[in-house]
Amino acid sequence: MSMPSDAPQASLNPLDPAAPLHDSPQSPKTQNAHPQAIPLETDSAVTKAEKYERHPDASVAEGDEPSSKRIKLDVEPDIITSVPGGRQKGVVSIKAEFLVNVLGARNDRRRAIVDDDAAEALPHLDQRDQADSRSGKRKKEKNRGQNKSRNFGTSRDERGLCQSRANYPEFSPAKCQYGDSCKFEHDLRKYLKDWKREDLKTFEGECPIWALKGKCDSGFKCRFAGSHMKEQETSDGKQELVLVEKEGHARSMLNGEGEEHEAGIVNVITTQAKADLLKRKTPTPKADEYAAFLDKSGKEVLERSEHPSSKDLVKNVDENANGNDSVQDIRAQYTEPPFLPSEKRRIYFGPETPVLAPLTTQGNLPFRRLCVAMGAQVTYSEMAMSMPLIQGQRSEWALMKAHESETRPPRYLGSPIVADYDNSRDFRFGAQIAGNKALQVLKATEIIHSLCPHLRVIDLNCGCPIDLVYRQGAGSALLDNQSKLEKILRGMNAVSGEIPITVKIRMGTRDGKPNAVKLINRLVYGGSEASELGGGASGIAAITLHGRSRQQRYTRSADWEYISDCAALIKCHNEHGNELADTNQEVDARYQPAGGKVYFIGNGDCYSHADYNRHLSEAKVDSVMVARGALIKPWIFEEIEQGQYLDKSATERLAIIEQYVRYGLEAWGSDEMGVGTTRRFLLEWLSFACRYVPVGIMEHLPPNLQDRPPAWRGRNELETLLGSDNYLDWIKISEMFLGPAHKDFKFVPKHKSSSYGGEDMTVVEG
Repeated sequence: MSMPSDAPQASLNPLDPAAPLHDSPQSPKTQNAHPQAIPLETDSAVTKAEKYERHPDASVAEGDEPSSKRIKLDVEPDIITSVPGGRQKGVVSIKAEFLVNVLGARNDRRRAIVDDDAAEALPHLDQRDQADSRSGKRKKEKNRGQNKSRNFGTSRDERGLCQSRANYPEFSPAKCQYGDSCKFEHDLRKYLKDWKREDLKTFEGECPIWALKGKCDSGFKCRFAGSHMKEQETSDGKQELVLVEKEGHARSMLNGEGEEHEAGIVNVITTQAKADLLKRKTPTPKADEYAAFLDKSGKEVLERSEHPSSKDLVKNVDENANGNDSVQDIRAQYTEPPFLPSEKRRIYFGPETPVLAPLTTQGNLPFRRLCVAMGAQVTYSEMAMSMPLIQGQRSEWALMKAHESETRPPRYLGSPIVADYDNSRDFRFGAQIAGNKALQVLKATEIIHSLCPHLRVIDLNCGCPIDLVYRQGAGSALLDNQSKLEKILRGMNAVSGEIPITVKIRMGTRDGKPNAVKLINRLVYGGSEASELGGGASGIAAITLHGRSRQQRYTRSADWEYISDCAALIKCHNEHGNELADTNQEVDARYQPAGGKVYFIGNGDCYSHADYNRHLSEAKVDSVMVARGALIKPWIFEEIEQGQYLDKSATERLAIIEQYVRYGLEAWGSDEMGVGTTRRFLLEWLSFACRYVPVGIMEHLPPNLQDRPPAWRGRNELETLLGSDNYLDWIKISEMFLGPAHKDFKFVPKHKSSSYGGEDMTVVEG
């Protein structure tokens, strides 16, 4: 029997049901002592005890993490402030019908700040940790924070097939050098039955490698082996398993035939070349000669600006004959480099050449290939460290590989006319390296020039903000040692043959103290030390400026006003040259890049064709480098070319993911390990791609890269799935193309805002 809602309700007396229990009269002391709390969006559905039970190693609660683990901001990020037009700055405007209310989710916009630079130099962090574990070193303190020794598990057959059997007919295997002591399986049928997982059914069951090359390098280990193997009857009536090659299939011959041949891949380094590097048998005569020159005269001359007596020597050259002789003696020590910057191959940057930034981890060959297919005109390798290159480390030299599509010339419309520019000789792909010592960088540059013929430029990274790289004196640390940086770039020009040298920098290392203008002036005209030697400018062909400081990271928007100021400086140099230089810093044309023009590229927060065109027209840069914008939506290059927003449907976006998976299998192989590697890098990319908000559900344009959306749902289930920031959904997407993940495969997302998979969420449609 129901009672009126405003009547006091009596409770059932468990001892005497006939005598109901009534609430006692409330006194002022007891009234509202524990009022019912209204659930907030930031409240979690998981109690602290449950969190501890799930994560017993956690020493602090989610909201009470130590200050050392928080992203430190000198200035509040640009979020949650009102702007004209009814929009909130820092928040994506979503149409009302696509908004959802999330209870129990961490929906605070401040928590949604993504530490985007966590991915920079990540492989080098992992390599260091793995090297310590291999050498038996124990870490003195527990790793804290993000991206510390991320463990991806393994993706291997339960027992692998011996390579002597993998690519040979069942009854005619190669000889195994280990014989009976070999730890791998020699019985082909037993391997296929007991140790190898079942074939994948995706891609219509056809192996992408076999479809491309006509022959699969993984052989019987391929997860699509059924598409290129068969049983055939032998002369004695037995059934033999053999591999099938695709007839009449044209193969790419860019690298020629041989043991190191990879179809459609260039800059492949042979095993022997890596072994020679490891054994220090690879000569670097140019780098050694230049290093000897620096040892002989560099220290004295590079320090000349710090000693008043040296300045007086130049100032009073006409008054002091001995001083004049001393200056001439110093200049006589200078050795002409074998290649002058003006004699190098000429390059071109213009509005029609949008640039894909060097992206550590995500900037792998399959992703670059995907972006080139969508209109990227210039690409760069992931940042490679100089010392591992010199030592012949396989993982570092793998970064130099490029797809044949990256060897084609970039788009050039012929206007403006660039003298002596031969577009047919130009490439799209450039290598980026980093280092803290001049000799190491010079050796790496000379070796790259000799082993990698398909390179547009060699770029020196002076912008990496990661602590490990910075503390070693590389990356953005060089911004505070401009004399050393100039010396390295000049040396790179001396040893790189016809390959031009470029540099990527930031505004500076500290907030509020930019020094890029001073650095650019030095790189374009040359420092006073170089002028005294007669060495001229550094001769760089292009400068890329990221409009942030190292300290700032990604906490605020890029400063395009500062980029514009630097662009104006470069423009004045290109138009007037020596007219703007000091008398003592006259620019020698021989030390200028080919054609005398230094190109200037801006970088930071480019997320649409509108951003790209605005930066070209307002900042007056030659071109714009796209980084996170390409990771979130690779078709940004299509938008730039077509000059409009593209509202890609969920089906079209899924087709792009499928294409990436195909490229990944072609690059890393279709065996169990190759599938696992492809899955891992796909998930890394999806951690960015999930941040895309379809323009069709946005209330206001243009989108801003720094904005974060409230909880939203897509126009269909697939679009909602592609926009999920739960890494378990990313794995679900990967399984559409790569099947169920291996039982030992692990994935830990980079960003804090995506690592909440263990919490329960209640979703209420709004």
